[in-house]
Amino acid sequence: MARRLQGAAGLFKVGSQLFTAEGPKAVEKLASLGFGIFLDLKFHDIPNTVAGAVAATAGLPKVRLLTVHTLGGVAMMRAASEAVAGKKNRPALLGVTILTSMDAAELRRVGIAGSPGSRALALARLAKGAGLDGVVASAHEAAPIRQACGPKFLIVVPGVRPAAASLNDQSRVATPAEAIRAGADYLVVGRPITAAANPRGAALAIAEEIASVTRRVR
Repeated sequence: MARRLQGAAGLFKVGSQLFTAEGPKAVEKLASLGFGIFLDLKFHDIPNTVAGAVAATAGLPKVRLLTVHTLGGVAMMRAASEAVAGKKNRPALLGVTILTSMDAAELRRVGIAGSPGSRALALARLAKGAGLDGVVASAHEAAPIRQACGPKFLIVVPGVRPAAASLNDQSRVATPAEAIRAGADYLVVGRPITAAANPRGAALAIAEEIASVTRRVR
């Protein structure tokens, strides 16, 4: 799949499924093919443990983006930030806010009051204050996060689905154009590409949709 998508995608995401199955060699293999890596492991543990995990994974080749979970708290996020501070070519450290599979009802079930949007915005502010470089949030929260956290704060938007694609297990989704207009720096697109009959064609179509929006913005 990676070879088929050469030149059609900016980074390749290595998530918990692939990393659990293959470990660091999955990152090393993709890096050897020339790809940058979004290492999406969403570390969530006590501060010392997360700091050690971040330091270890930040040393893997071509890791450009790395995630921790904001619900781990400010001390945990600060420890993660300090673990990569001063490192040469360190990855941007992102805080995952509210998963795009969760809606307001699901948040209530796990004891979190408020809407996904209000919680994601609050968590983004905490992430910035703790020294993270950006957050992962749905397109629905991107605009208020951009306004609150400024132009240099990275916003990575998952749950991106072309208009005709299935929602799968996602609740808060957006098209590529909608996500870019909302202020996203990076889009995460999985099954609309990997499950397509022509993955390369699907990726290039999404890239063209992004380009058409950015041309109009300029």
